[in-house]
Amino acid sequence: MNHRVAALRERMSQAGLDAMLIAKPENRRYLSGFTGTSANLILTEDQALLFTDFRYLEQASSQCTGWTIVESGSSFVETAGDALAKQSVRSLGFESFDLSFASVESFRTWEHMVEGLRLVPTAKFVESLRMVKDVDEIECIKKAAFIADDTFAYILTVLRPGMTEKDVALELEYQMRLRGASGSSFTTIVASGRRSALPHGVASNKVLESGDFVTMDFGAVYEGYVSDVTRTVCLGQPSTEQRELYNIVLEAQERALDAAAPHMLASELDAAARNFIDAKGYKDAFGHGLGHGIGLEIHEDPRIRLGGEDMLLPGMTITIEPGIYVPQFGGVRIEDDVLLTEQRASVLTSAPKNLICL
Repeated sequence: MNHRVAALRERMSQAGLDAMLIAKPENRRYLSGFTGTSANLILTEDQALLFTDFRYLEQASSQCTGWTIVESGSSFVETAGDALAKQSVRSLGFESFDLSFASVESFRTWEHMVEGLRLVPTAKFVESLRMVKDVDEIECIKKAAFIADDTFAYILTVLRPGMTEKDVALELEYQMRLRGASGSSFTTIVASGRRSALPHGVASNKVLESGDFVTMDFGAVYEGYVSDVTRTVCLGQPSTEQRELYNIVLEAQERALDAAAPHMLASELDAAARNFIDAKGYKDAFGHGLGHGIGLEIHEDPRIRLGGEDMLLPGMTITIEPGIYVPQFGGVRIEDDVLLTEQRASVLTSAPKNLICL
């Protein structure tokens, strides 16, 4: 974790900050290793303080090497204010995207407790560091991807007409747990038949029928890191229209996977799939971005979308997930997790992508 703390300190120095308050759980874990639900970090040039209550003191002491654990007692604001005063902090950054107005107002108490202190809003200081993964993070994401792949292989053996979408979602989540996941990356999406035209069609009581497209979007959490995979299968033999739709999405995804490389703009990667879908006459049926970063959160930067200005860099882990959604007919999405290396893109998910007919 020390290199992560050092990188944030450098960013703080560049911004003229004496200290940084970290409250967002994912950022807190990234910097300290703490996995509990209640803590705040304050990082200065020479101090790394983790404030938590009695319930988590032992856990924090075992997880957070290099951090000074401070029991916050009944009032974090008061305890932290005393620490800030001892450090003679004058400029304190806080996560403006993640703290509520009420929280920031409570922290303004410090401006009265510490002479000359001012609160400074910051934007994604830690998140920008998290965009590029280190070796340990990549291994966790690979494991999460393997769990999802193995779960998909299993679900193909039980998926059949007569199940409900909720049955399928529950089985996916249960099987990921059996394979070592600590949970699901997000609320599992299972959308069948006409409902497959819903990009985020959370599993319903709809019964799967012969002839349905079934889109399953799911992922596993492993050591805090997530995977995110989508596959669309057909129950029975697909119609000519279904096969055509599937093949367009599959080729769009393959074009994007072939194009993906470091040092290109996110918008350029998005265009690799979008232009092909547009040319096939489905411009208005692909209304979301091509993908997004994954890591400690299911949706991280960079955002792979039309107009996206993020530069893709080695070490980023992203999804590539084109889709076509036709109301009252159905839809197809195919999604893989991808690691950008120095030379190319390495696909982390390996579930089959040929049109599977069950």
